[in-house]
Amino acid sequence: MINHHSALIYVMVLVSASDADMTDLELETIGENVRYLPIFRDFDSTRLVEVARECTRILADSDGLDSVLQIVRDALPQRLYETAYAVACDIAAADKSASQEEIRMLEIIRHKLGIDRLSAAAIERGARARHMRL
Repeated sequence: MINHHSALIYVMVLVSASDADMTDLELETIGENVRYLPIFRDFDSTRLVEVARECTRILADSDGLDSVLQIVRDALPQRLYETAYAVACDIAAADKSASQEEIRMLEIIRHKLGIDRLSAAAIERGARARHMRL
């Protein structure tokens, strides 16, 4: 079983890898989230690459997506489900526009974590506002 830090990183990796193109902006956003969000204060950021690799190894299995989603759900306390969805949305919003695969992955994550539509819409709008460019 992984801890909540790893689970949140797994969620970000899921979204970034969903379209088979982990962009520099997405990777930078993952790093910024780990460095600056309060939930990661007690996380050793030198482990970020190791944790991301663990996730990609699991994803390579035939049932990798389902496995990662279950691992995430089991590792997170329910009070962090919205936090997980928020960091996932940050990764989708990091590029100019979210791909169809990223949007689908957000939907899958939302369903797996039981995030209601109204809460999801608010979280998505917040991510869009934070990552807006001129």
